[in-house]
Amino acid sequence: MKLKFTNLMLMGALCLSVTAFAGNGPKPANQKHHTIPPKKYIDPANMDLSVKPGDNFFEYANGNWIKQNAIPAKETRWGSFNILRQENTDRLLGLLNEVSKTPGQPKGSLKQRVGDLYASGMDSLTIEKKGYTPIAADLARINNITDLNGIVNELVYERVNGIGSPLFGFGVGQDEKNVDRYIVSLRQGGTTLPDRDNYLKSDARTQKIQDALKTYITTLFTLTGTSADEAAKNADMIFELEKALAKSQLSRVAQRDPHLTYNKFSVLDFSKTTPHLNWVKLLPMLKVAGQDTIIVGQPAFFKDADALLAATPVNDLKTYLKWNILKGSASSLSSPFVKAGFAYSSSLSGQKVQTPRNERMSGLIDGSIGELLGQLYVEKYFTPAAKKYMVDLVNNLKVTLGDRIKRLDWMSEETKARALKKLAAFRVKIGYPDKWEVYNGLVINRDDYAGNLRRIAVWRYNFNVSRLGKPVDRTRFGMTPPTVNASYNPTNNEIAFPAGILQFPFFDFGADDAINYGGIAAVIGHEMTHGFDDEGRQYDADGTLRDWWTKDDADKFKTRADRVVAQYNAFTVVDTMHVNGRLTLGENLADLGGLNVAYEAFKKTKQGQSNTKIDGFTPDQRFFLSWAQVWRSSQRPEAAAQRILTDPHSPEQFRTNAPVTNMDAWYTAFDVKPGDKMYKSPEDRIKVW
Repeated sequence: MKLKFTNLMLMGALCLSVTAFAGNGPKPANQKHHTIPPKKYIDPANMDLSVKPGDNFFEYANGNWIKQNAIPAKETRWGSFNILRQENTDRLLGLLNEVSKTPGQPKGSLKQRVGDLYASGMDSLTIEKKGYTPIAADLARINNITDLNGIVNELVYERVNGIGSPLFGFGVGQDEKNVDRYIVSLRQGGTTLPDRDNYLKSDARTQKIQDALKTYITTLFTLTGTSADEAAKNADMIFELEKALAKSQLSRVAQRDPHLTYNKFSVLDFSKTTPHLNWVKLLPMLKVAGQDTIIVGQPAFFKDADALLAATPVNDLKTYLKWNILKGSASSLSSPFVKAGFAYSSSLSGQKVQTPRNERMSGLIDGSIGELLGQLYVEKYFTPAAKKYMVDLVNNLKVTLGDRIKRLDWMSEETKARALKKLAAFRVKIGYPDKWEVYNGLVINRDDYAGNLRRIAVWRYNFNVSRLGKPVDRTRFGMTPPTVNASYNPTNNEIAFPAGILQFPFFDFGADDAINYGGIAAVIGHEMTHGFDDEGRQYDADGTLRDWWTKDDADKFKTRADRVVAQYNAFTVVDTMHVNGRLTLGENLADLGGLNVAYEAFKKTKQGQSNTKIDGFTPDQRFFLSWAQVWRSSQRPEAAAQRILTDPHSPEQFRTNAPVTNMDAWYTAFDVKPGDKMYKSPEDRIKVW
């Protein structure tokens, strides 16, 4: 759950128990607690007790639930995360329906902008009448381009005016080696399919995806008046152009090396490598003034992209630019465009029916003006008690991780001291930002859905570039409050937990400690461990990309990490496709470390030190079963195959099974013996953090 944009010590005894916050003392006199059956946090009905836990712990813990809960047609996978996200979507829809049905709010107010954006997106009659007229002027402008200079000017125009970002990625972010300063960064881009391998492979599954893209391109062009033959030719040309860009892109595994993607140039020197993209002239046009240096993620890509610009006929480049506008706008146009987009995306994901319009609008608003909508969400659904509990639990886990670092038998005292310094410097964000973004100047009109989206894009672009020259704002949250996720940001050395994840099965005030420590505590430990995974360990206490390891300690870490890579590489997901242990290494290390930290912290609680069973399960069994049900999920084979290429997280069954095989306590809890399919001898169990 790391987001690369991608704690405080507990006073007193480390015996933090959920029951201290759950109100398990005397009940009010008028409470008829006998009429409410106790909640089964671990329900045997969801388990497949015919499976030995040592053969497949994921199936043992979740098998019957998966059999009895088919993936809904509008989903590509279904499990604990999806259920929570659906519940939060339903909550957001309640809020959106309320504010959108009360027109006349003061112009520019929170409720006016949230309500009117939702109303504009739900006004399908107006959207249908407009067809593709919202982008007609853009397509006409491209028609008037006559030379390569016009193409380059259009690349700039589209970014500045919230239209698109063809050919390459551009933005402003923290300088990873000078984290108190913002700097311009350039990144590879220009392709449509999710991963470069979707262009470069030729197996049947990949060919089907490539054909779907070509069909999508053809359809969108025909919908704007292009003949079928010409549209098909456009599709072939665009695919070949994007394939050429894909060949120049770094793989996702290569991009996990932050030193490889940190390349600082003077603007003048970098411009010499891309003669048709003169960054000295382009940056001011991109509203970036006074910058003498830039960070380039993949310099070779830009050299090749520049050569491709020069070698491609201007008319083909014009067609490519039109395609970028079409694909970027399709979801906001009339239904034929939207249906074409879904037909394409479903070929990658296996999704059977399109997500209902109101849910799509909810997600769009959360993703575009989420700190306005988030204020309504937090006011109704997030309590100070939950935030306090999380603060205390984070502190507990910080101390526990610190104790584990001190006991490492493979790390020198010198590196341990620096690791503890970094741990102590962790920033913690819980629930929602301390200071809300108010989107000053953003205008939302009730009858202009496409215009609203473009104004939002312009606002976000201007906000991003306006940060140059200002102090780095470390208060920004990075995720919206309803988000069911958590993150670690290496350049801020911070962990963040939005309000949306603080619900069962991750967290419940009424649950016993085993449930919450196997759930939300393991998530907290996961994010903390990201600070010390194969990427995070390369950033120091203040977030700077700087080596703080002795060579011997770094070598020992890499040896252990390589064993994790090998373990996950052996897992088969679909057909002959295996987990990419190198791509998923950071998340796998975080799962392993997080579960170990959470278990050790759990053993400091009263329940963790007892053997009292609940619903037939010991405290340790409940801890591990809680972990397993967090990852309860099934997915469509198309989505599984695509995730292998693009997702740095391993599939859920392996996130459940792999970490526990390296923990002695799991073997004891479930009496796992030699001969069980998941059994690993003690000397083969991997221990890192």
